[in-house]
Amino acid sequence: MSAKPLRVLSVIPPMTQLNTPYPSTAYLTGFLRSRGVDAVQEDLALALVLNLFSPDGLEALRAHVRTIPERARTPRVCAFLARFNRYRATIAPAVAFLQGRDGTLAHRIAGRRFLPEGPRFESLDVYIDEDGGDPLAWAFGALGAQDRARHLATLYLNDLADVLREAVDPRFEFVRYAESLAQSQPTFEPLAAALGAPRNLIDDALRELTLAALARHRPDVVLVSAPFPGNVYGAFRIAQAVKARDPAIVTVLGGGFVNTELRELAEPRVFDYFDYVSLDAGERPLLALLEHLRGERPREKLVRMFVRSGDPPAVRFVDSGEPDVPFAQIGAPTWDGLPVDGYLSVLDMLNPMHRLWSDGRWNKLTVAHGCYWKKCSFCDVTLDYISRYDTAAAATLADRIEAIVAETGQTGFHFVDEAAPPKALRALAAELQQRRLAISWWGNIRFEKTFTPELCRQLADSGCIAVTGGLEVASDRLLKLMKKGVSVAQVARVTRAFSDAGILVHAYLMYGFPTQTVQDTVDALEYVRQLFLEGCLQSGFFHRFTCTAHSPVGQRPEEFGIRLAEMPPTPFARNDIPFVDPTGVDHDELGAALSKALYNYMHGLGLEEDVRSWFAGRVPRTKVPRDYIARALADGPGAAVA
Repeated sequence: MSAKPLRVLSVIPPMTQLNTPYPSTAYLTGFLRSRGVDAVQEDLALALVLNLFSPDGLEALRAHVRTIPERARTPRVCAFLARFNRYRATIAPAVAFLQGRDGTLAHRIAGRRFLPEGPRFESLDVYIDEDGGDPLAWAFGALGAQDRARHLATLYLNDLADVLREAVDPRFEFVRYAESLAQSQPTFEPLAAALGAPRNLIDDALRELTLAALARHRPDVVLVSAPFPGNVYGAFRIAQAVKARDPAIVTVLGGGFVNTELRELAEPRVFDYFDYVSLDAGERPLLALLEHLRGERPREKLVRMFVRSGDPPAVRFVDSGEPDVPFAQIGAPTWDGLPVDGYLSVLDMLNPMHRLWSDGRWNKLTVAHGCYWKKCSFCDVTLDYISRYDTAAAATLADRIEAIVAETGQTGFHFVDEAAPPKALRALAAELQQRRLAISWWGNIRFEKTFTPELCRQLADSGCIAVTGGLEVASDRLLKLMKKGVSVAQVARVTRAFSDAGILVHAYLMYGFPTQTVQDTVDALEYVRQLFLEGCLQSGFFHRFTCTAHSPVGQRPEEFGIRLAEMPPTPFARNDIPFVDPTGVDHDELGAALSKALYNYMHGLGLEEDVRSWFAGRVPRTKVPRDYIARALADGPGAAVA
């Protein structure tokens, strides 16, 4: 390739989230521009949603539905056809409302006579009181018209997504689109078959959007970031369209999915779509690749790149071992080129903390690279995004925040660290206070004792509105086995300190960890019940434990009392590893009860009930004293609770 300046286009494939752009392309575009590279970006995930959920998109959907024999149409699809005129008339106003461009429409939507209501609205029936009154009065009261309307408009969008799923593509989701084709798939066959199949309505829309982006930007290089398995199908469809239009355009795949699941990539067919596959932080590998494409560096001197070569073709990993760009030097991300006013603030969970993930356009920023703790036995502690801990000065972070606010006009920030370090947060809070920067921020932390009531108040004064953190399995025995570095009593005191400072708290919870018994599970739920009852937590989510290849559990299973299942050769994706736990507990059955209980706790329901009432089968009585958390809070820091 000639030495002419190269234009780099970074794209976000479907699907991530509706309310804000995933930050990978913003970081890469900002960094590349700081190094003099002609770099641009597009969010094809949002573009696809806005294309499908538009009057023209619904017209295309109706035309497709009419090709389905009547006997094969589901009741939901038939209802869509019957109400099509109302759907078509309301889709553009509903989307504009969720984008924040037409707030006055809230009154019509909240009145429930404007939007057609499909099966998703049946969920409201559980809130109707005995007198048949307003089912949402408990959540929004008399004056919460905006939030009430946002929730109803979200249900409306979900109804339409269900029609797409039933009529066009059963894999369609607003997040996790077709993730089963990629997540821990040992072979490329399922994805290859899907990519080789005739394009459907959604595929055609994504192809046209991709071609339009190529026409606008005329890139020499297209970077596709796939952070999750649910982005992979869309990423490959984008690359397929790029190569069909112009095989000379260089395509590069990177992102979180690649960093975790494709570390042992040996599938040559991946390179029918992508010329290069990049591992870990992208700054240094991209600089080296651009030098190579300009003829300034041989291929053997690339950094952390999979390539295809030879006859027959085989996959090679090339890495010259050059050090990464320090975190302090990567520069500020830029949202230039992304439609910051086009994202949709949706409200599907009626919980003040839970809504933050989907409501509001948050500027995503990292306080530090990696994790300062990097000991948790369930975590990918051997990989770069965890193991390489690197920080920047508080003044540098505040400079980035000021630059982002000036560019976007948005003052909300989501710090997306694995665990934001308390020392760095204290320094950043002081810097924000000194500069009198009025922002709102939230992020992930560890519930460690460094977060004293004094520090929590300082963080709140600097703009902190919420924190998330891992309580995991609420069991001191299992927390010790996990090397989490916290106890249940300590978590109670720390979370209460945040709550007392007016900061919402969400706990990541886990079940199914090696050697976890039914008794452990019942006791864990009792701890969680008390944490909600005492105002320590406002939100939470139970995840099923997964043994991953790059975690201490996956690498040293004997230390955790389990045996890993035999795995077939994995030329494609490898991350999740099945295992045999000698306890023999049916965690799937228990998980349904945990989720049901937690959903109710988040809405202030069932907090006085015996935790056994949530389980379908017979379970043992909890061994946790009913006042355990209350005593932990009364005893203060450093005290043990019997």
